[in-house]
Amino acid sequence: MSDVIYGRRPVEEAERAQRRAVHRVWRAPQTSSEELERLCGSPDHQGVVAEVDNYPYGDARGMLRREDALLVALDQVQDPRNLGAVCRSAEFAGAAGVVVPERRAAAVTAVTCKASAGAVEHLEVAHVRNLADWLADAKAAGFWIWGADAEARDAPWSVDLKGPTVLVLGGEGQGLRPRVAAACDGLVALPQRGKVESLNVSSAAATLLFEAVRQRT
Repeated sequence: MSDVIYGRRPVEEAERAQRRAVHRVWRAPQTSSEELERLCGSPDHQGVVAEVDNYPYGDARGMLRREDALLVALDQVQDPRNLGAVCRSAEFAGAAGVVVPERRAAAVTAVTCKASAGAVEHLEVAHVRNLADWLADAKAAGFWIWGADAEARDAPWSVDLKGPTVLVLGGEGQGLRPRVAAACDGLVALPQRGKVESLNVSSAAATLLFEAVRQRT
């Protein structure tokens, strides 16, 4: 089975990472812009489209065997652009992986790949059937689980993010589901100083990731 990705960085990173075969690349001006758009279904191709193998999802349980790993778990984040943006921050921050539910959540598509600027080609992204159950497994494996919740009392810099840690963020507009929140060791919130009530999930993820990086440096 094959897929199509588009954009200069996504195609370059797929070729560089070599995690999935790149079967064919179409480039402007040898291929017209109209044909490139037809091939990938988007005007945002930046003059390059590639046919690649389907995305190779990782091993969510295997992630839990990595020493002092920093992981991100997303609870029903449904916008592929948000998933891509989170993956870009996670890969840049050196996270060991991102975990997403199999159902009612965005998958790694061409849109995700483009939004991640190709970061998904280097980052392990894994599916789980039940996120709360996987978080219980992570806790049993020695991970601390911190969920992002706008109503939480603790700021992320007031908790310890240095050891094996999973950062859990909820879907757009609804946050963490109750069972997922209950699976966390604690909840943290970024302090609001302006009038906007909340951050986009990808912005919140980036902030939490780099607070963890700061603590670990």
